[in-house]
Amino acid sequence: MKRYAIIVAGGKGSRMNTALPKQFIDLCGRPVLMHTIDAFRSAVDDISIVLVLAEQEVERWNNLCRRHSFVSPEAIAYAGATRFHSVLNGLSLIPSDADGLVAVHDGVRPLVSADMIRRSFDEAESHGAAVPVIPVVDSVRKVLTDGDSISLTRSELRAVQTPQTFSLSLLRQAYSQPFSEHFTDDASVVEASGAKVSLYSGEISNIKITHPIDLLIAQYYIDNQ
Repeated sequence: MKRYAIIVAGGKGSRMNTALPKQFIDLCGRPVLMHTIDAFRSAVDDISIVLVLAEQEVERWNNLCRRHSFVSPEAIAYAGATRFHSVLNGLSLIPSDADGLVAVHDGVRPLVSADMIRRSFDEAESHGAAVPVIPVVDSVRKVLTDGDSISLTRSELRAVQTPQTFSLSLLRQAYSQPFSEHFTDDASVVEASGAKVSLYSGEISNIKITHPIDLLIAQYYIDNQ
């Protein structure tokens, strides 16, 4: 069954306190995004990758590819106003008559393992929709509209990661819905279409580069593999 990946890298990275979007920040000699793309290429033979970038960042990306002698995915979609629209734009570049499985992954999760990527496709092939989760280790409270808060049972909660992987037909159907502000990830879009998602075990090391400390953790992890 054909494998596709949509790698979403259209963010600005304001929480990194740098003008350079975090997907382009150097990580052990190469931009974060190149590590992410290579993770998928190493995990799955003949995978077709669609890269989603802000339109104004395509030239920067092309320059980085030349500098690092890196082969960019041929299919580049422009980021939309929200993640929903970015993924929708990425889906539009997969041939309409194509069938198979598609993984949607954050461009700033460069430490995803080959094993996790392959498991995501296996789970999606079996269940149609596969979402990685890890246990929540911190105590969690919900803030109410009146300013009060209540404690939640953390054993019932899971933190969600990517890649979230689906049958291509299921994801296309889900993304034919109108946008809702309640869509937080691809799983929420799929669930809103009436489909169920299957959870599989994520990886603690599969961090999302969001804050400066995350970059240091990623550097340590790569240097000590």
